[in-house]
Amino acid sequence: MDINQLFSLVVKQFEETSWLEWLGIVTTLACIYLAAKEHILNWPVSIIACGAYSMLYYQYKLYGDSYLQIYFLITAIYGWVYWLRKKQQKDKPVVSLTSKEWLYTVFAITFFTIALSKYLDKFTDTDVPYADGFCTAMSFVAQFLMTRKVIQNWILWIIVDLCYVPLLLYKDLAFTALLYLILVGLAAKGYFEWKKTWKLAQ
Repeated sequence: MDINQLFSLVVKQFEETSWLEWLGIVTTLACIYLAAKEHILNWPVSIIACGAYSMLYYQYKLYGDSYLQIYFLITAIYGWVYWLRKKQQKDKPVVSLTSKEWLYTVFAITFFTIALSKYLDKFTDTDVPYADGFCTAMSFVAQFLMTRKVIQNWILWIIVDLCYVPLLLYKDLAFTALLYLILVGLAAKGYFEWKKTWKLAQ
């Protein structure tokens, strides 16, 4: 593929990207950036992103990820309230998992992956039940850890964001796949910034 063909492909993808996908991309980028900065506005922005991607993923038969956005919406409200309460209490809320809690985290991801993948395979017409199931399960756990300000949430996000890239390319969501590559960098930034906050609190 020469440079002209590559440029034509990018233009074609740009033209085919819906307003819904653009809304999801912009609000997701803003949300993750704000979360990395420990800014409470990440939660209301997250609510907008959840709505956009819930509809978009459903259209592309990524049902697990579509339903996941409803969970994200609920946890965004919970996270918003939790962070507000912590702010009022003047706590330093960033915490780290113990070895035992890591085991629980891995078990939860494994359990949800198996259960959700089997459900998607049996009861929906998706052609990617296991990939969708795994990404949804890990995102589910990572989001919960983020609401509790657990530093390792960013490690899970780095892993799952990398896994989403080929899945989204397969589904012809090229710009959202590019978004997830960017999110890998933002998640790494979030990890180091939260780690700095956590160390200062020790």
